[in-house]
Parts: sequence; C-alpha cells; structure tokens
Amino acid sequence: MNAKIRLFVEHALGPGQSVPLTREQAHYLFGVMRQGTGAAVSLFNGRDGEWRAVVDEAGKRGGVLRCEEQTRDLMMPPDLWLLFAPIKKARTDFIVEKAAEMGAARIVPVQTDFTNAERIRQDRLQAHAVEAAEQCGGTFVPEVAPLQKLDRVLRDWPAERRLMFCDEGRAGDNLGPPAAADAGPWAILIGPEGGFSDGERKRLVAMPMSHVVSLGPRILRADTAAVAAMTLWQQALGDWR
Repeated sequence: MNAKIRLFVEHALGPGQSVPLTREQAHYLFGVMRQGTGAAVSLFNGRDGEWRAVVDEAGKRGGVLRCEEQTRDLMMPPDLWLLFAPIKKARTDFIVEKAAEMGAARIVPVQTDFTNAERIRQDRLQAHAVEAAEQCGGTFVPEVAPLQKLDRVLRDWPAERRLMFCDEGRAGDNLGPPAAADAGPWAILIGPEGGFSDGERKRLVAMPMSHVVSLGPRILRADTAAVAAMTLWQQALGDWR
C-alpha cells in the first residue's frame, strides 16, 4: 500500500537506501504533518521511480528515511516542451503547476515583444513544479528553464522538434491540433497577455516545423490557453490517447 505523503528527493533510491531529509522537508513531515519514527512516506527523485520508505530518524532540523520497496516504475512524460510568456505571479505559478501535472517534459519561460515580466524566480517556479509532481502522483519533475528571449530560442530551435504555435489572432479559425501521424518531439508556444507582435507571428508561421492552431472561437487568457493547448496535444499525440 502506498503512503499518503509523497516527497521529491535528490538522493538515489533503492532497497535499504538511507535518504536524508532537508530542514524544510523535516519541518513539513514532522512539524506540519505530525509524522514520527516508523511512519511511511513515498519518495521519488525523477530517476528511480517511486519507493515506499519509513522514517528511521525524526528531528526538528532533519531526519533519515529508509527505502523498503519500489511501488511504481519511473513514468516519463512525452517529449513535450511548454513555452510561455510569464504573466502575473500567481498565474505564472499556475501555468508551471499545470504543465507539470499535465505531462510537460520541460517548461521554458520566454520573453516576447509584448511580455510584461522582465525576470522570473526560476528556483521558486521549479519548486512549484516539484510540488505539483508530489501532489499529482508523478514520478518525474520537468525542468523549468531560465527566462530566455523568444527570438534567441527560435534562432537555436532544433530542426527535429515540431512547434504547436497557439495564435490568438486565429481565434475562431478551423485550425486543429496535429494529426496522430506527426508523433515525435514537440513544443507548445503560448503568447503573452498582449498577444504576439506582427513580426513574431510572421516568423513563427514561416518556420517549416511550425503547426498553427486555434484554441477555439474566443481569445483565452494565457493561463487558460496553456491548459487548453496541452489538453489538445495530449489527446492527439501524447499519453492520454
């Protein structure tokens, strides 16, 4: 039986492996959740699947868990990146959390011509991705990349990766998701609150690996668009089929 509490750890996991807790994890497990010696915890590290562990040592500033048995194999997401323009803090957090829950392999914040945010807290967003994986039962945590300018990302774009360009300017057009035959590495691009500039739109449409889609008859908020686009892609090409 799996433990109800799940923690992401950096340490290797295996039979009999001792796993030290960080101060923050110890506070959460022993101070907030009121667990003690002998309590069961599920652990994952993004490499070794999920393991059932028990608390061997419990303290205010640390603790040690011991792996007993593997409860789930590592489940990798599809080879899908989500590119999005950061927006207000809480809504950016939402995008990262939902991307981790819905199966993004990599999350890439990009600065477009009309992006309002000039910086992000990469460590904080990565922590949100970890928390989302802990809560949704995932065994993999996507990397949250540093904020990068969109033109630089496109300049270095890998030729083998297709790009699902969600163009708010085509709202209402009959431009659906990719066909199932187009499997392979993909990325989804969501624009900022102000939309894409004319120059960005022309460049994106001209890219040979670009697939333009419309997300329905209405222009969606950026955080809603991210969830809608990932849903469409997962149903067409991902692991929801």
